[in-house]
Amino acid sequence: MQNFEHIYAMALAHKGPTLEESLPHPQPAEALLAISDDRYLASMTRSVFQSGFVWRVVEHKWPGFETVFQHFNPELLSILPEDVYGQMATDQRIIRNGQKVQTVRKNAQMIVDITAEHGSFGRFLAQWPADNIVGLWEVLVKRGARLGGNTGPFFLRRQGKDTFLFTRDVTVALQRMDIIGKNPHTKGSGKAAQLAFNTWCQQSGRSLSEISRILSYTVVS
Repeated sequence: MQNFEHIYAMALAHKGPTLEESLPHPQPAEALLAISDDRYLASMTRSVFQSGFVWRVVEHKWPGFETVFQHFNPELLSILPEDVYGQMATDQRIIRNGQKVQTVRKNAQMIVDITAEHGSFGRFLAQWPADNIVGLWEVLVKRGARLGGNTGPFFLRRQGKDTFLFTRDVTVALQRMDIIGKNPHTKGSGKAAQLAFNTWCQQSGRSLSEISRILSYTVVS
């Protein structure tokens, strides 16, 4: 495995002097705590609907999503009967994908349950250690709906939780170093990538988010 100094040098050679200003930065715990549960559910839903779809279409229709899903109140949405979700799935104000509409109910229940356990969903995220972020991915997959692959990690990054992403370029970079296998979304690949990122964090003092972006710059598209 290459050390971080070498990885950074490669990224700088490809990206140039704009590298540092292009890096994402995770939010502090206080910022995650300040986000209400309804906004977490809204962001989660946006990530689910954008997965495999044209993002700008979701953005254009988002005001309709807020109205149809009653501003994403988790407690309310977790108890609505299934036939109400069936009606929502036919509403032209949103993207009419019945399977994705149903995820709102399950993800709302996950947020309600985690809030009962930890005080708020934000507190749960804030307290989760970055050196086991793949464990958090697994929780989202197990307890939520359609949060596997990159959907859960993209949701976390959007909210400011420190995480790396298996983007195409990051995946290629990790595969070139024989850190992960052909499929990055296996438990083995996830754990191997986590160990590598933990090492680079220790070497550089940087966040997972920063290292993830820097790693992507080592691959020439």
